Amino acid sequence: MSEGLFWRRRRISRREFLGVAAASTGAVFLGGLTTSCGGAGGEGEGYRLALIVGVTGDEFYTTMECGARAAAQKLGARLNVQGPEEFSPAAQTPILNAVVQSNPDAILIAPTDRTAMVGPIQSAVNQDIPVVLVDTTIEKEEIALARISSDNVDGGRMAGEALAEQIGGEGKVLLISVKPGISTTDQRKQGFEEAIKQYPDIEYLGTEYCNDDPTQAASITTSTLQAHPDLAGIFGANVFSGQGAGTGVRQAGKRDQVSVVAFDASPTQVEDLRRGNLDVLIAQHPNDIGRRGVQIAVRYLESGEEPENKQITTGFTTVTRDNLDDPEVERYLYRAQC
Repeated sequence: MSEGLFWRRRRISRREFLGVAAASTGAVFLGGLTTSCGGAGGEGEGYRLALIVGVTGDEFYTTMECGARAAAQKLGARLNVQGPEEFSPAAQTPILNAVVQSNPDAILIAPTDRTAMVGPIQSAVNQDIPVVLVDTTIEKEEIALARISSDNVDGGRMAGEALAEQIGGEGKVLLISVKPGISTTDQRKQGFEEAIKQYPDIEYLGTEYCNDDPTQAASITTSTLQAHPDLAGIFGANVFSGQGAGTGVRQAGKRDQVSVVAFDASPTQVEDLRRGNLDVLIAQHPNDIGRRGVQIAVRYLESGEEPENKQITTGFTTVTRDNLDDPEVERYLYRAQC
């Protein structure tokens, strides 16, 4: 018997026991898990899945949730979703611990720190709960069933190339990111820096961190413009960095001078693109990340089958004012609610 099938029989036995216990009390306790969906039918056999996003209120994660919900409903699984109010391991760890105590069949999680979340995720794995990493990762990613994300180094290169094109290959540029230690934004920084090194007439001012606060990103933008009034371009490495950069440029009255390329494609960013506050969006495909995560988890629970490739990447779409209303581009714009 394979290790995966042995694990699966143990997990199904435990789930059936919990189902009998719940039937005797007339309720199922989900250990603090919030919103849920799912339905009868499909192939999920009523598996209980948990999705822990990186931070609530971020349309990237909302869109990921939409993809996960749709897949769960199609497969007959039940999905419960929650996340911290700030992108930090201190806020995410107790949520993960509570989810583990509720004994779900599988967990999908976007870790908020490469190192700090290794221990809490290892604890889930030690309790025979398969974990799928979505979007972000950890240093010890081999303990997870799979990792599904964008190729963030490549996405950073795309952003660097787009910004270089916007500013004609010369001038001062700034990168605004969240904070060090986050796998995705660190990789975008790497790709961006690799791209702009190819342009000898671009002067890189370095990276400033906004702690996922668009107001702080706007303040960084205006203070940089005071120190460097000839600033030519900014790359905002995530939703809130990009939003804040666009706001700061507008408040400084520099829209005609400073080009802004931003990662992600939230409704606010799309509106900023329409209005000229942003110039290019590098849209990830979070809906696909959530969908694939649920599919992989359910397939493993049903058969013990692990994905052939444990590193699964999804694509990007470059969004400009010229292609914004193209149906093939619109499908990748983020959603504020499912």
